[in-house]
Amino acid sequence: MGEQVRATLHGLLHVRPAPGAHRVALRAGVSVLVPLLAVLAAGRPAWSVYAVFGAFTSLYGRNHVHLSRAAMQASAGAALTGTVVLGVLVGALPSRAWVAVAVAAAVAALGAVLAAAQDWHPPGPLFLVFAFGAVASAPHAVSDVPVAAALAGSSALFALLVGNVGSVLRRERSRPARLAHVWTWQPVRYALAVVLAGGVATAVGIGHPYWAMVAAVAPLSAAGVTAQLVRAAHRILGTLLGLLTSAVLLAPALSPYATVLVVAVLQIVTELLVGRNYGLALLFITPMALLMGQLAVARPAGQLLYDRGVETVIGGIVGGAIVLCEPWLRARFAAGPLDDGVGPDT
Repeated sequence: MGEQVRATLHGLLHVRPAPGAHRVALRAGVSVLVPLLAVLAAGRPAWSVYAVFGAFTSLYGRNHVHLSRAAMQASAGAALTGTVVLGVLVGALPSRAWVAVAVAAAVAALGAVLAAAQDWHPPGPLFLVFAFGAVASAPHAVSDVPVAAALAGSSALFALLVGNVGSVLRRERSRPARLAHVWTWQPVRYALAVVLAGGVATAVGIGHPYWAMVAAVAPLSAAGVTAQLVRAAHRILGTLLGLLTSAVLLAPALSPYATVLVVAVLQIVTELLVGRNYGLALLFITPMALLMGQLAVARPAGQLLYDRGVETVIGGIVGGAIVLCEPWLRARFAAGPLDDGVGPDT
């Protein structure tokens, strides 16, 4: 136990090298900036939530090249677009809060299977849960589905083109995707994290339960117990410190165009840091998420900061508890082979 604590503390402060991060950061920044500017130019800032989650396609395959990255981003972009549409349909329901928790759990479970089968990097269903939860948290009409699908799909396609423009200049063989072994427990642990975190946040009436769901899911895709515990601690501590940077950026009530430019810069900085130290990256992820929300629907900054902090703590604790209780939980829920390559550190 003492060794586990020391390893976790070391992981909290360790800053790893991240070669090539500048290329990933620029691709992500452009992929987010252009669709958001297009939405503003059309005079439809409320549509920004559809565009931005399609643009998250750019975050996949950072360590892959050309055709291999294109294949991964194509599957991730399709999944993100479908998840946005699902969020619109749930958001169209008259009473959606608890339905959103249940559907988010299904998104987490199915997303875990898809991510493993397609060997996504980053692994796991984090961005799918984020996309669904954010879209479903706002009221929609069924008539919004075509717009949501078109914008998310177009943004995903644009991100795919930005991320793979080099393949036009240099042909490379695609690495065959590694079909990750999916065992019964993996989808269950993600769904359980969403149900517990989302259920608690919804029950106590906090305004953005999906933030708790995302925080609970975030640690589970790391490889090994130590990395998962570090990720949970980073999520909590980095977000709480990120509320300070968020308060500074929310205070001036930036114009929509200025907000988009700041979001693009924050996306670039995030990608420069996320491979080095997740906690540091959250100093910029936190204000980026809040500013994106403000772009679609402006809300009082103080309430946003409070909701983000409380829900992240709830989700981070739930995620960390699942990691610590995993041996017991596996014995109760796992019905298949237990070796998926993600387990206690060796």
